[in-house]
Amino acid sequence: MGGRQKAMAAATMLPTYIRNLRQQLPSKAPNQPLPSLRRAFSLYDQINLIDQVPDGQLRFQGYTDTGFTVNRVQYEGSLLIFGNLLTSWSPTKFSEINEESLSLFRVVRPVPEILILGCGRYIQPVVPKLREFICSTGMKLEAIDSRNAASTYNILNEEGRIVAAALLPCGVTS
Repeated sequence: MGGRQKAMAAATMLPTYIRNLRQQLPSKAPNQPLPSLRRAFSLYDQINLIDQVPDGQLRFQGYTDTGFTVNRVQYEGSLLIFGNLLTSWSPTKFSEINEESLSLFRVVRPVPEILILGCGRYIQPVVPKLREFICSTGMKLEAIDSRNAASTYNILNEEGRIVAAALLPCGVTS
């Protein structure tokens, strides 16, 4: 029997299956709904995949207006992350991000595929001089708000891509 035929056969048997289940319910409540399947999957409610960090990988697990939680440790202020390196970063507002603040990427090897720039609460336009500097290192640039920057970093890092992130806290607005 082909896959489509099996599906059709199962679909025709479903009303019979439901009727049989209803007959098995206690007779005092004939119109009582079927038992919830949620209890059968309650184990999934107890598993939080976001909190599971693979060995040797940095992972953002939260953020506040003043900092970030990485691998269950709360960090205040701006962060610069590459590979297994996590360091505080000097810019406190978007206008302070320049070639000097990103000078680490002149010497770091292997060169990350992409630099995720967390601009704070809102996306900010990157000045051409800074964009040229980042491109001259061999990286691509993604400038987005810091909340989404942290998520994007996690996804790309989990995929095994060589990625870097420079993030201002989510509360920064200029």
